[in-house]
Amino acid sequence: MVNTEYTIVEPPDGYSAPGFFATSIDKVVGLARQNSIWPLPFATSCCGVEFMALMGATYDLARFGAERLSFSPRQADLLMVMGTIAKKMATIVLQVYIQMAEPRWVLAMGACASSGGIFDTYSVLQGIDRIVPVDVYVPGCPPRPEQVIQGFMKIQELVGNESIRRRYSPEYKKLLAQYGIV
Repeated sequence: MVNTEYTIVEPPDGYSAPGFFATSIDKVVGLARQNSIWPLPFATSCCGVEFMALMGATYDLARFGAERLSFSPRQADLLMVMGTIAKKMATIVLQVYIQMAEPRWVLAMGACASSGGIFDTYSVLQGIDRIVPVDVYVPGCPPRPEQVIQGFMKIQELVGNESIRRRYSPEYKKLLAQYGIV
């Protein structure tokens, strides 16, 4: 049996008439970016196993436009940090973040990446927001794949609504300077 019911999605804000549609370049670029995010998974602990489940057939992150995982920072635009980050690894996470091309976003997955989790010790970084700016936090120990999907959808929302000019604004440059990133 063939399903003949289709859902029509509303186009972005713009002007349309028979035969053409006009909108702003920010809306078009945002629409393209939000549906073609290439994540770079940086998994160190049990959150990595939950991420593996997220990429499987049951949860299928590919349906959100993230089918291609990138293990090269130069080809990724979303850094997904999962698990415990030791202070010795902080410089590596920062280096990976700096190597990513603009625009780039960060998702902190799990309690350890967000706040150090239960490991309140001298050797564990108490949240990756101490070294790189984080856009979305996904709580849990480890978080369920549904939570990660919701966090990913929040990233998509951020990407779709972000102005092209935001990355060149004085506020954004000041934020990066606070983290020591030029």
